[in-house]
Formats: sequence, C-alpha cells, structure tokens
Amino acid sequence: MYELSKDHEDFRAVVREFATEAVEPHVAQWDREHHFPADLVPRMGELGLFGLVVPEAFGGSLEDADGGAFTSLCIAIEELGRVDQSIGITLSAGVGLGINPILTYGSDEQKERFLPDLVAGRALAGFGLTEPDAGSDAGATRTKAVLDDATGRAPGSAREWVVDGAKAFITNSGTDITSVVTVTARTGTLENGRPEISAIMVPSGTPGFTVEPAYQKMGWNISDTHGLSFAGCRVPEGNLLGERGRGFHQFLKTLDDGRIAISALALGLITRMREEAAAYAKSRTAFGRPIGVNQGVAFPVADLAVMEDAARLLTYRAAWLKDEQEAGRRSVEEVKQAAAKAKLYTSEAAVTATRIATQVFGGNGFMEEYPVARFYRDAKILEIGEGTSEVQRMVLAKGLGLPA
Repeated sequence: MYELSKDHEDFRAVVREFATEAVEPHVAQWDREHHFPADLVPRMGELGLFGLVVPEAFGGSLEDADGGAFTSLCIAIEELGRVDQSIGITLSAGVGLGINPILTYGSDEQKERFLPDLVAGRALAGFGLTEPDAGSDAGATRTKAVLDDATGRAPGSAREWVVDGAKAFITNSGTDITSVVTVTARTGTLENGRPEISAIMVPSGTPGFTVEPAYQKMGWNISDTHGLSFAGCRVPEGNLLGERGRGFHQFLKTLDDGRIAISALALGLITRMREEAAAYAKSRTAFGRPIGVNQGVAFPVADLAVMEDAARLLTYRAAWLKDEQEAGRRSVEEVKQAAAKAKLYTSEAAVTATRIATQVFGGNGFMEEYPVARFYRDAKILEIGEGTSEVQRMVLAKGLGLPA
C-alpha cells in the first residue's frame, strides 16, 4: 500500500523527463509574463496525462479499475508540480474539474462530444463552482438556470436553460482552447426550502457567456484563472450534466478526488523545497564553511525531509484508497476522510516548506532569480483551493462523530 509499483515509478521517470526538458527551462519567463502556454497542453495530451483515468473508448488509457490509474494521475501532478505549480494545477484541474465530472455524470452523447478532445489536450474544460459570495458555502449559490417554457418557440423545438449569474476564480476557463465550463446553478427549490442545485454545461462562445479579464494573482501566474458572468445565456436542455438537483452531490464527490490531487501538487512543492534547501545549504558558504554545518540551517532542512515523507505517505495512501474504491473494495467515506487528511497536512506543510527554504536562502530567497521565491508565492493557495484547511477540519471532525 505504501510502495509504488515498478510501472508507477517508470511512469514517474517519463513525466519527470518531460517536466525537466519541456517545462523547467521556460517557467521563470512564463511566470514573469503571466503567460499561459497553450501549446504545452497538446504535448501533455500526447504523453497521455489527461487520459489516465479515462477509458480507451474515449481516447484514454484506462483498461480496468485495478490498474492504479488515479495513483498515476497523482504522480504526474506531483512531478509537474515539482517543476512548477501552475503547470501542475493545469493538469489537476483539467482532469479533476474538467474531464472527471463529464466522465462520471455525463451522458454518452456528452462524453462522445467533449472527452476525446479533452483527453488529447486539444481542449480544456473548467468547473464553475465558486462565486463572489459563495465559496466553501456552495449552498449559497446565486447563479440561476431556468428552463424556458415561454410560448412563441417553434413547434417541436427543444427547451433551453437560461443561465444568469457569476462565477469567480475558475481555472482553465478562458484559454484559447477552452471548450466548455460546467457550472453549478440553482434550478429550483427543494421541499425543505433549500435550493435545488444542478450542473449545466456551457460551451465556450455561447452568447451571454462572458469570460472576465484574467486575475492579477500573487501566485500561479502561469495558470489560467478568470471570473465568469452569465446574462441570459441559453444552452440546450440536454446540457444538464447528471440528474437535475444532484449538482451539489456531484460537486462534493468531485472535490473529494480533487483534494487528493491538490495534495499531490503540494507534495511536489515540498520535495522541490527540500532539494533546493539541501543543495544550497551545502554550496553556500559563510565564515569559510558551508552554512549547512550550522544546526540553525541543518535542522530546518531535516524537518523538510520529514514533511516530505509524511506528505508522501498521506497522499499516496489516499490515492490508493481512491483506486481501491473504483475497484469496489473501499467506501466513499474512507476516501473522503483520507483525502481531507492528505489535503490538510500537505497544503499546510507546503506553506511551511517554502518559508523554511526561503529562510535557508536568506536574501537570495527573496530574489525572483531563485525558484524558491516563485514557489513561496504559489504555496498559499494550496490551503484555500478545493476546500480550505478549515473545511478539511470540519470534514474530519464529522468523521469522528463530532458536531462540527
């Protein structure tokens, strides 16, 4: 359970080579220019990274549920995240928030329409959940979708959803190759008075669907992130993803998987910080000797090694449980608890790891010419996206039977 297979380690070597040769030389410039490298996405598709959890029928490489596919995805995210967090989240969100909802809840027509291009890296998809006034409290969603029952339509014409509202902080939503964004919206009211939340697919370019200007962010500068607005945006009734009124449940399930992926992303960061800090502690000299001989430097670097191992065990235990669940051997609740533990620990450890590494580098750690500065800026969002640390603690407390 705690040792990856030879196939997994061979796959890691392939992704590491790609990340080192195709990504590493360019990320500093891309980060400075806030440039999203759309031409890199098809190359990731050619490597099979977007299709690891997708059946062969839709262009993926998944043959059976016992192949450790989700673990492979986490390895890819970790290795990309070790080189650059923005590229790692592009894959993580592209699969977990773009492909996965369509694969899990989509009709055959929806899968055949969107998945082949998404798997090949010819397109990206986003998932519109967060709103300006609704983040962790997804039940406070204000975006609405109403079925148009107005008279005057041509006889026999299909009904349409009319979507109005706004979404915030949506990854992969405004690229030149974004094909669709799935959005959660209020489609009615349940008997208990709570909003009925459904998921609706809105293709890019649909009239009334506006992609707002890209955010000016503290980190993840290479990642594509936009606000979205919908004003009388009409899509066919058949663009409903899954069952009507099950959007909230779908979103929770999607986030469980996404939290493991974010844990893998954070693990890649921790590993890089351990590598950078250890190398610098051995090469940088002060008072005629390497700074690593001083316990004030050596001990924090040793702490990074402990963080890395703990993060690795939590991450790949959760990934293994997810693969076991797909094979019918573990429960959804087991995965939920393991995902929350992994995401909580690794995201908070990642923030600490960047602080330690920056301190080891001293003044150089504050300079953009060293990668620790970029990772320092990138780290904080890991404690926020896919459910804040506070939300993870709520999930874990409830799993312990506490009234959180």
